[in-house]
Amino acid sequence: MSDSPTYFAFYGLPEAFLLDEAALKTKYYQLSRELHPDFHAQDTPAAQAEALRLSTLNTDAYRTLQDPDRRMAYLLGQHGLLEEGSAQNQLPGDFLMEVMELNEQLMELEFEPDSAATANLEAEVTALADTLDAGIQPVLAGYAQLPPDHRPAALAQVKTYYLKKRYLLRLRQQLATFAARS
Repeated sequence: MSDSPTYFAFYGLPEAFLLDEAALKTKYYQLSRELHPDFHAQDTPAAQAEALRLSTLNTDAYRTLQDPDRRMAYLLGQHGLLEEGSAQNQLPGDFLMEVMELNEQLMELEFEPDSAATANLEAEVTALADTLDAGIQPVLAGYAQLPPDHRPAALAQVKTYYLKKRYLLRLRQQLATFAARS
């Protein structure tokens, strides 16, 4: 994909965590019409292949950028910050301890189901997620306006948020599975 522009450049958008989603959708539909195979049926095979490549890029770019979580992962990945299994993916110890405590509560509930305790655990996970979301919003909102030399620090904060959010998502999925069984 090295010869392709970034998804942001493809749409002529600034690299940002928060986008004008209406403008994104408009650009996607405009390119979808322009790149539709019917408009290129009389072109040379090379031109048809290029239109197909761009059409695929348009679809992939839109699917990624229109979803805030995918957009975040994509942007972090563009900066080489989401290498799987990387030692750089370490989360702060206090967060890991908090998640470990939540996991222990979840395991206890599996052995001794208790709807009130389950509701309390769900509320704790939601409160933790809400606190994380509230804390990262200013960073997400201000990223596009940051000077280039300030962006690495913001990206590091977003990466930590993203990794924490994935932990909490797994906890929520386990809770949902558990709740469905009880």
